[in-house]
Amino acid sequence: MIEEALQAPVAAPRAGAPKIGFVSLGCPKALTDSELILTRLGAEGYATSKTFGGADLVIVNTCGFIDDAVAESLQTIGDALAENGKVIVTGCLGAKTGEAGGNLVREIHPSVLAVTGPHATAEVMDAVHRHAPIEHDPFVDLVPPPQVSPVGIKLTPRHYAYLKISEGCNHRCTFCIIPSMRGDLVSRPIGDVLAEAEALFESGVKELLVISQDTSAYGVDVAYRTGFWAGRPVKTKMLDLCERLADIAERHGAWVRLHYVYPYPHVDQILPLMASGRILPYLDIPFQHSHPDVLRRMKRPASGERNLERLQRWREVCPELVVRSTFIAGFPGETEAEFEHLLDFVREAGIDRAGCFAYSPVAGAAANDLPGMLPLEVREERRARFMAVAEAVSTARLERRVGATMQVLVDKAPALGRKGGVGRSYADAPEIDGTVRILPPEKASKTLKVGEFARVRIVGTEGHDLVGVIA
Repeated sequence: MIEEALQAPVAAPRAGAPKIGFVSLGCPKALTDSELILTRLGAEGYATSKTFGGADLVIVNTCGFIDDAVAESLQTIGDALAENGKVIVTGCLGAKTGEAGGNLVREIHPSVLAVTGPHATAEVMDAVHRHAPIEHDPFVDLVPPPQVSPVGIKLTPRHYAYLKISEGCNHRCTFCIIPSMRGDLVSRPIGDVLAEAEALFESGVKELLVISQDTSAYGVDVAYRTGFWAGRPVKTKMLDLCERLADIAERHGAWVRLHYVYPYPHVDQILPLMASGRILPYLDIPFQHSHPDVLRRMKRPASGERNLERLQRWREVCPELVVRSTFIAGFPGETEAEFEHLLDFVREAGIDRAGCFAYSPVAGAAANDLPGMLPLEVREERRARFMAVAEAVSTARLERRVGATMQVLVDKAPALGRKGGVGRSYADAPEIDGTVRILPPEKASKTLKVGEFARVRIVGTEGHDLVGVIA
């Protein structure tokens, strides 16, 4: 269950209001959808329940990207039905077609009350109104609704938040079914994005994580049209967005981190902002592979031939740049030579943080029909070999931090840090990268506070993590 949301309602629940249970599964983009739904529920006076059994109905926000995520979502729906019986399903799995040609969720769980796809707040609320309406109160209903904070309910710790700038994707990568679930690219109006960013910073957020399916493509769908922010024109474009976010973050002493950035040429324009420290020198780039032939079979949008050159140029402009990426090992038709090309790329590119999936057929993905499907044991063996190389590269790059003093955002600080703490440097995104373990200070006067920055001198490494002392 979503503990943070249950502890932080937008407004006091109306007396006798139905209680709603809520489960959010999947990626940060789904999390922001959950935040919108929970904010609407709170604004309308609904109460929340920490258990399935104590709720009047349950909403399950699902993930449908890979088989394991589908299985988890279906299991959670089944658990909610067994314990409560009244379940509304939303999210990516809700848009997925089953083997019989109908809705997959309804084929497996026909008793659910309603099913919607992702980013469907209005449809979810319509279903809630039908199945758990708030009783009309002629006195209370005359009172104007409470003023809702622009921030709404956040499901992350208070000091960091996700900012979704667009929905959907225009690419048709052969291994991916996200466009079929989330649709084509739809960029949010830049004025709305910047207003949300400022509200988040004003609420105490110290790290803003920009997310989308393709952050580099922001504004393509609206031909980079001009919007307005603070009475001034600003284009709906990645560079303009980053410049304005940097301005707002600077006023609040906060970080801006970019996720899911395709390595298009215009990303070069962002590097000076990173070199100057206005945007964190961190890029989450979904390379997926390095060999041009594999990338063509994947129908990846950015050419792989010049990625090494591009990374080299970026690091010349911004030596502190950290690159995280994800890759697929054992894609259909991948030869041993193509796989070795990938290993060489990871070594030469110096990928700081890398994740890897053994290729897994996803129902509805075009890659399933490609020739040359590799045996599962080969795919898994290549994933293991990839991770061994990636971890060696990552460890070597981490060891270069020893002796440096870094700014660290504190995530945990028992007893005000007298017992030490855990934080993250600019090189560490929450939940997917490493951390900085802060040792107990020698002087009692040195303390830590969650959500604030500390200067930490790095004294060692532990696997994917750093170890440091308060400077």
